[in-house]
Order: sequence, then C-alpha cells, then structure tokens
Amino acid sequence: MQLNYKAMAILSLIGIFTGLINGLLGIGGGTILIPAMVFLLGEKQHLAHGTSLSIILPTAIVSTFVYQANNHLDWGIALKIALSGMIGGYLGARLMPYIPAPYLRKLFGVFMAVAGIRMIF
Repeated sequence: MQLNYKAMAILSLIGIFTGLINGLLGIGGGTILIPAMVFLLGEKQHLAHGTSLSIILPTAIVSTFVYQANNHLDWGIALKIALSGMIGGYLGARLMPYIPAPYLRKLFGVFMAVAGIRMIF
C-alpha cells in the first residue's frame, strides 16, 4: 500500500476510531480493524486478521493502564483468561492459513452477528 496523504488520513481515522471503541467498549480490534482494512483499504482477508492482532496489543496496553488507574480491572480473572487465550490464539493462528478467505470472511461475519444479537438480548 502506497502511503499518500489520503491513505495516511484513512489509516489515522481507523486507528483513532479503533482506539476510541476499544477504550470505551472493550472491543475494537477485529470488529473494527478487519472490516476497515478489507473494505476501506482493500487488504486481503488473511493479512487483515494478522495485522489486526498486531494493532490490538499496544491499544489494549494503553487502555489497561487507564482501567487499572480507575480500579476497573480484575487481574485474577485477566490472568486466567489470558493464559488460556494465548493457547487459543496460537491454535487459531495455526489454523487460519487452511481456511480460504471467503470462508474466513463468512465465519467472521457470523461470529460478529451472533455476538451482536447476544449483546442486544
């Protein structure tokens, strides 16, 4: 991707919006970044997934400091879920190359739809 002023503006807006949603709602990594990279930037599905994960870490670290400062964080729960989440993350990253992009996109869409419906009800 060639970085001109328009591309830099789009990347900056995606980053600001992702960070805002992440800090406010505790989501934003994949739910915002993957569709933004695929549909706004034209990136390939697999590349968007991998890139999204690299963006989540620094965003989450900043939000974690703020939540900790406001006593809105349970380190015991976080540690237990993070350890098992790392195992799941490893398995998912190893499995992803075997799933064709159209199926990966559909699987991601179904997951987001189910999560959205659960949040409403």
